[in-house]
Amino acid sequence: MCFVLFFGKIKAHNGCLWPYKSHTDFGVLCDLCSCSTSSGSMGFGTLNNANFVGLRYIYQKFESQNGVFQNSPKSEENFNTYQLWAQIPINNKYYVTANLPYQDLTRSLNETTQNINGVGDANIIAWYKLPLIKKKKNNETVDFNKTNQTAAHTLLFGLGVKLPTGKFEEALTDNVNPGFQVGTGSFDGIFSAGYNYAGNKIGVNTLLSYYLKGENKNEYKFGDQVSFSTNVYTVFKTKKINIMPFLGLSGDSYSEIKQYNETLNDTNGTIVNTSIGTEVNLKAFVLGVNFTAPIHQDLFGGNVQSKNRLALYLNYSL
Repeated sequence: MCFVLFFGKIKAHNGCLWPYKSHTDFGVLCDLCSCSTSSGSMGFGTLNNANFVGLRYIYQKFESQNGVFQNSPKSEENFNTYQLWAQIPINNKYYVTANLPYQDLTRSLNETTQNINGVGDANIIAWYKLPLIKKKKNNETVDFNKTNQTAAHTLLFGLGVKLPTGKFEEALTDNVNPGFQVGTGSFDGIFSAGYNYAGNKIGVNTLLSYYLKGENKNEYKFGDQVSFSTNVYTVFKTKKINIMPFLGLSGDSYSEIKQYNETLNDTNGTIVNTSIGTEVNLKAFVLGVNFTAPIHQDLFGGNVQSKNRLALYLNYSL
């Protein structure tokens, strides 16, 4: 089993364009909230890259300003995602990651509450891992065919798709936070490449992903997205548990949104985050905590600000 608690808050300061469907805050809110359930820079697994099956819970909170003035009313959105997810091995070089979320979203404005819920957008990615050559101290090549030896350096290549299993409602895009959606309604391509190093005391995980967004039946196309993440960790071993504290750097870059083949202004943006956390391995279980804070952001014409995030997870390794 895997359980994750994720907390994030985004404050959107909407300008005069939002009533005309410019969707100044749409791209990041969609990717950081209901539509893909998490930002691409969060990655697809844990530090030790273990295979697992489980259940993940993600909680996110947003605050949107419904107007152009400082005293305009503000709405609060609470997003709850219950996600079945897994990393399943095929053989020594291939594995698959997949998840299927269930969304429960609530918005409160002027003592009025709105709720939508349902199955969200699923995704599945096939991965190929390529061990790199490691030299022994005597300059002899390690024989990776031996079961008691593992590669210290590994390249990863992933190819996947996000499926439109979640319902997209065009009427909801008129809201200040159009990310208030169960799904995107589009097929999206996912292309990833990564590098892992695992030493006795130090490890490094890096991942670069490109999301090629498709157009849904409402002729709505979210901006393509580039995500990266890097984590550097160390390992403290005891007789029963391994503790792996880490520091990380991650980010996302979003292209403009298009509707009816027209580009919507101020719908692109970039964000860079720093993170700190730890993982604890106890037999087949992995318990982790991750705190993330933005260090640079320029999202959608400055109309969106991303706040801190907190993630907790418990994995059961296969």
